[in-house]
Amino acid sequence: MSKYKTVRLSSPKLSYLLERRALWTTLILLLLCAAGAIISTGIGSQFISPLDVVKSIIGKGSAMHDVIVLKLRLPRIVIAMLVGAALASAGAVLQGLIRNPLASPDVTGITEGASLGTVLFLFFLGGHVSVHWMPVAAILGAYAVTFILYVLSWKNGASPLRMVLIGTGLSAAFKSISYMFIISSPYFLANRAMTFMTGSIYGSSWAKDVYTLLPWLIVLLPATWLMARHINVQALGDEVAGSAGAHVQKHRFILLLLSVSLAGAAVAIGGAIAFIGLIAPHMARKLVGSSFGGLLPVSALIGAILLLVSDLVARTVFAPLDIPAGVFTAAIGAPFFLFMLYRHRNQ
Repeated sequence: MSKYKTVRLSSPKLSYLLERRALWTTLILLLLCAAGAIISTGIGSQFISPLDVVKSIIGKGSAMHDVIVLKLRLPRIVIAMLVGAALASAGAVLQGLIRNPLASPDVTGITEGASLGTVLFLFFLGGHVSVHWMPVAAILGAYAVTFILYVLSWKNGASPLRMVLIGTGLSAAFKSISYMFIISSPYFLANRAMTFMTGSIYGSSWAKDVYTLLPWLIVLLPATWLMARHINVQALGDEVAGSAGAHVQKHRFILLLLSVSLAGAAVAIGGAIAFIGLIAPHMARKLVGSSFGGLLPVSALIGAILLLVSDLVARTVFAPLDIPAGVFTAAIGAPFFLFMLYRHRNQ
């Protein structure tokens, strides 16, 4: 039996060659994600059994359980999975484009650009404009830092190494500007912005968060998956990819825009949650290899599970305190980042 499965679309005319191991891994992670969501929804100050959670979801639960599950907990669970999937996908694309295992939205400055866009939205437009426009502000901020990054990195093409080095500097600069506006804000806006900068999905709701983020991901995730096959060619090097007929700079620019849009939309809702985009692609690469046909969906599912577990720990371990999930992703990610630096240095 062949270890590969061919996926073909007639309209548009596209084809993918997927490894069967990647398909099985994706299916297992989907089941784990669904099981984790159901179990996590039931855990809290009042425990609800998984069976009762499922009954509430399908409309056959008790009135009290329906309020707890559908109104209070489930929107937060869904947002955790959506934000985690978006950040992990953005990180996987960046690592493939830049060909650097240390690349991620928060390392290259994209997260900080999106954060600054959101802080400026809260500072100038908070209370005057609908929060549904906040992802637009975050994406514009992410685009701004990406434009600066691309311009400063350009020298007969955008060098992956220059993008990492300049992105690290831009990240520090944009974070400083964000904190300057936070310090200048009224107390209630500064408190909200500081929570946002830490990374928190506390108080998520269907209308304000889920229905705001979901349309963006419905468009961006499939588009990224369809375009990600070009990363496999670029992994051979710019000269080899160009000689094979690939439009290297064009595809790199489009993929970069998709990655930035994913990170910006996720940051607008979940805040500056760090290291998901760094950790998830590495875990996915260990499971399914480096081919992006399987790597991207596996990365997205691992990112969803990581943030789901981090948020569960954040809201239960120190109850009644609700710690921002970004604190726990940073606690996991910082040692992982140092390990990657050490490993990269000794290679």
